[in-house]
Amino acid sequence: MASAPDMELKKAFAELQMKMVETKQKIKLTDMQADSFKRQIAHAMLTDQEIGALPEGTKVYESVGRMFLLSDIKSVREGLDTKQSLCKDKIKNLESNKAYLETNIKESENNLRDLITQKKSTA
Repeated sequence: MASAPDMELKKAFAELQMKMVETKQKIKLTDMQADSFKRQIAHAMLTDQEIGALPEGTKVYESVGRMFLLSDIKSVREGLDTKQSLCKDKIKNLESNKAYLETNIKESENNLRDLITQKKSTA
C-alpha cells in the first residue's frame, strides 16, 4: 500500500529530472546564442566606427557570401545599423524565452512539492 504512492512520486521525480535536464540544455543554448548576437553587435559597431572615420567618397566593399561588392559608405553603415537592431531584437526574444523556461521549471518544482505534501498529509 505504501509502494503505490512511492511509485507515483518516483515517476514524478523522474519526469522532473528529465524536464530539468532538457530545460538546462535549452537555457545554455539560449545563452550561447545571445552571446553570439552580442559579439555580432560589437563587431558591427567597431566596423561602423572605422567606416565613419573614412573620408567621403572612399571605395568600400561589402561582403556578400564569398564575394565582395563595391558600395558606398552610407549603404554599408545602414546595413550595419540594421544588423545591430536585428541582433538586439533577437537577444530580447531569447531573453524572454529564457525567462519562460525558468518559470516553467519553477512551476514544475512547485507542483512536485505540492504532490509530496499532499502524499504526506494523506499518509
